Amino acid sequence: MKKLPLLLPLLGLAISASAQQKNIYHKGWVDFNKNGRMDVFEDPSQNIEKRITDLLSQMTVEEKTCQMATLYGYKRVLKDEMPTANWKNEIWKDGIANIDEELNNLTSHTDDAPTQYSYPFSKHASAINTVQKWFVEETRMGIPVDFTNEGIHGLNHDRATPLPAPIGIGSTWDKALVRQAGQTVGREAKALGYTNVYAPILDPARDQRWGRVVECYGENPFLIAEMGKQMVLGIQEEGVASTLKHYAVYSVPKGGRDGSARTDPHVAPREMHQIYLYPFRRVVQEAHPMGVMSSYNDWDGVPVTGSYYFLTELLRQKFGFQGYVVSDSEAVEYLFSKHKVAIDYKEAVRQAVEAGLNVRTNFSPPQTFILPLRQLIKENRISMKVIDSRVADVLRVKFRLGLFDDPYVKDPKAADKVVHTAADAAMSLKMNRESMVLLKNENNLLPLDKSKYKNILVTGPLAVESNYTISRYGPSHNKIISVLDGVKTYMGAAGKVSYVKGCDMVDATWPESEIIETPLTAKEQAGIDSAVAQAKLSDVVIAVVGEDIDRVGESLSRTGLNLPGRQLKLIQALQATGKPVVMVMINGQPLTINWENKYVPAILEAWFPSVQSGQVIAETLFGDNNPGGKLPITFPKTTGQIEFNFPFKPNSQIGQGGKNGWGHTSVNGALYPFGYGLSYTKFEYSNLQVSPEKGQSQGDVTVTVDVTNTGQRKGDDVVQLYLKDDVSSVTNYEYDLRGFERVTLNPGEKKTVTFTLHPDDLALLDKNMNWTVEPGTFQVWIGASSEDIKLKKSFTVE
Repeated sequence: MKKLPLLLPLLGLAISASAQQKNIYHKGWVDFNKNGRMDVFEDPSQNIEKRITDLLSQMTVEEKTCQMATLYGYKRVLKDEMPTANWKNEIWKDGIANIDEELNNLTSHTDDAPTQYSYPFSKHASAINTVQKWFVEETRMGIPVDFTNEGIHGLNHDRATPLPAPIGIGSTWDKALVRQAGQTVGREAKALGYTNVYAPILDPARDQRWGRVVECYGENPFLIAEMGKQMVLGIQEEGVASTLKHYAVYSVPKGGRDGSARTDPHVAPREMHQIYLYPFRRVVQEAHPMGVMSSYNDWDGVPVTGSYYFLTELLRQKFGFQGYVVSDSEAVEYLFSKHKVAIDYKEAVRQAVEAGLNVRTNFSPPQTFILPLRQLIKENRISMKVIDSRVADVLRVKFRLGLFDDPYVKDPKAADKVVHTAADAAMSLKMNRESMVLLKNENNLLPLDKSKYKNILVTGPLAVESNYTISRYGPSHNKIISVLDGVKTYMGAAGKVSYVKGCDMVDATWPESEIIETPLTAKEQAGIDSAVAQAKLSDVVIAVVGEDIDRVGESLSRTGLNLPGRQLKLIQALQATGKPVVMVMINGQPLTINWENKYVPAILEAWFPSVQSGQVIAETLFGDNNPGGKLPITFPKTTGQIEFNFPFKPNSQIGQGGKNGWGHTSVNGALYPFGYGLSYTKFEYSNLQVSPEKGQSQGDVTVTVDVTNTGQRKGDDVVQLYLKDDVSSVTNYEYDLRGFERVTLNPGEKKTVTFTLHPDDLALLDKNMNWTVEPGTFQVWIGASSEDIKLKKSFTVE
């Protein structure tokens, strides 16, 4: 058995012997079709469109249709870790568009895919080369494979650099850092042999009950567009494609329901463009991603993956997208099985391809899509013109990636030096630190003083849990620091840290217990009593509560947003001891922590931090990391307020007062508004300048403001610019985010922050659904959150 890995490369050599005899590798070019001459498509000096036309003219229907499907990698669909002789009998003997998550050693309790080839990193790069070599040498046309992989919070590969969950990334409001993170993801992908990364997610998370809030940058389209743009630029600067998810109107299924539902978003056309399509339009136009993933939901009765309007008119003709579109899993199948707009699966395939889909991706063998597609062509139900256009888009990306000039990882051994370096770990740590959001700090309880608090109790169901640090779409097998370990390490010999769990994540009947409360069991009461007893012996209590990966995420939408299970009862019992309680929240969506906010003196929102979780939380609680993150999503007080988010239409989120308001029947206002976050220091804004104060509709407007750290500690502030259009031809949003900058300031230090407003920032969709900058007055608001506005100034567009 020990000799087996040595045999595999020999097997690869045997398989490729016939191609090697023809010597297809020449100086400066590769004879992919093995005809002994340099064809136009093989000539690097030719322009890409000529190369595509030449290649298409030589391809058979079988080869073209194979460029329209994904082969899921080893263990998901592919059964072999390395090429075998039997691959000559598989459908991919004629090539394949892409192979997804190949040998990445995915760790997930829904679908593990362990492999010997994921690590060391150089071993993976060599393994990808072996697979690529088979396609180049053993298929007739030798078309290279696009190796895709997930990467929304670090590349989804064994021991790659991990990042906090996207909702945490969104909380940093740090564009430069997100660009750097994208570069890390792209560089690691390239070194490991991946050529296309499924990231970022650009869905605005507007329903806080939705399980995938944790995977989004937030609720505001401008914030998402700015962060998403930097992630795409970073990834693609490293020579790897970025594929945007999930296009479109995906993140508001009816009632926030996920799982088997995932349909029927109730979104009006203008709102769709201004909120849900805005990040996709901006990122496509400004960062030019090479990929887009089409979503499996419908909009206004039409499934997106079967919609010519979404996939062609909007995406390609209006936004200018020039890459290829892959389907989200089951998106094509749902046209038939769920949406019922196709009489059978073959008709679903036809509708999707006609609409503009390039590549079907699903957890089923590629022939389940390719064979019906071939039948449709044979029956003249899809024209070769359409097929050629769809295949050309896929080939164009492969040419842009340089796969037809150099299909292999040039230096596999280099992967060991460039993946998850010390600099990458430092970047990841910085991002985790910047994602911390301080929600409450009564009487400056935080930061904790080591010398004052000698006996510390760490309690709560997430104190030693770590599953939230590694989720389905990120790196696995990195060393994890739990909150308990982080606090213990930080305190060292300076004090005593004790641990009592207190309660489980959920009780036996949860989530039913959210609507029908059950008495505490004897075991549950004993757990809380044990924590209380230890709290009485301690100087301060750190309660680590929230959600784990089984409570929030894909297919895990919720009906209530309180702390799950008995966690609130634990917090209440701890608070009743009279000892100072610090509540650390580890969660993936806003929680309705009303009692906690009223009575617990200090609350830190950590979201789902990455593997350095315990270290970063300890540093933040004790003051070595001054929290500077801001909420990228509104915290409602109750699910009864939903929809409740930012931006909003005039008067749509106010209370019941006013001219026609007399009731006192609802809880009003946000628990924590969009853009909110406290610090251990204080900041002041001054000297707001807007230039020009009168300008033309197609000109830029420059805004400057001074920000000063007036406190005693070094800290980060996020200066937020909101824009209000005083009068408009259609009802516009009350005001909206149109600029933000994260700045680091020493005590007493002042910096001038400059924003540039472009015409697009002033535009609205007019009555004819055209983006227009209308003449009139606009107000620039500078604030510390969407509700904490400090300075205002107007300008006029003539």
